[in-house]
Amino acid sequence: MTDITGRLQRCYTGVVHDVMRAMGFRDFTFPTELRPLDPAGVICGPAFTVEGEASPTDAHETLLAWTGLLSRAPAGSVWVSQPNDRIVAHMGELSAETLKNKGVLGCVADGFIRDTNFLLEIGFPSWSRGYTPRDIVGHWLPKSVNIEIRIGDVTVAPGDYVLGDRDGLLRIPKASVGEVLEKAETAIATENLVRKAILAGVDPQEAYLEHGKF
Repeated sequence: MTDITGRLQRCYTGVVHDVMRAMGFRDFTFPTELRPLDPAGVICGPAFTVEGEASPTDAHETLLAWTGLLSRAPAGSVWVSQPNDRIVAHMGELSAETLKNKGVLGCVADGFIRDTNFLLEIGFPSWSRGYTPRDIVGHWLPKSVNIEIRIGDVTVAPGDYVLGDRDGLLRIPKASVGEVLEKAETAIATENLVRKAILAGVDPQEAYLEHGKF
């Protein structure tokens, strides 16, 4: 795990969102329908982007394309998928095991996943719109990887950072992640001072005026 990934993972989406809003960023919050399989989990890392489509085909062609896709995901990345499909599952046990063993840090699928008990058991952070037992065989094929994809109002480029926790998911542009991270860490330190003041009985407005944050 890179230093940036590790430090960003210790932040939380609320403070990172506020920092990015203040920096003038727009359309960086993923749809609220994307929810974590484990609400206590955190996902963080640069995006390996995947796009596909429903495409009736035979089982062999589907599985050949899917296993080839798994082979291309690099260690230290987060699998971020726009399957353009809301019928079948776009992550499951064997795929998650494969990706985790390769060092992939988790997945975000703008669609469904399956084998959820197994995904929880192996600790593979997974965000999705829901669950279904139906698999991709004979139904879906990947089109492209490492290209810009769109999920809701958010455009994700390869290497952009994804940060997710119980509150939701954010996209942080690769070119700005260092600045966002530094500002987020500063904001967290300031919040700690505000919290300390509040717990000591300081009036909340006084605490806000002194530290410039609440």
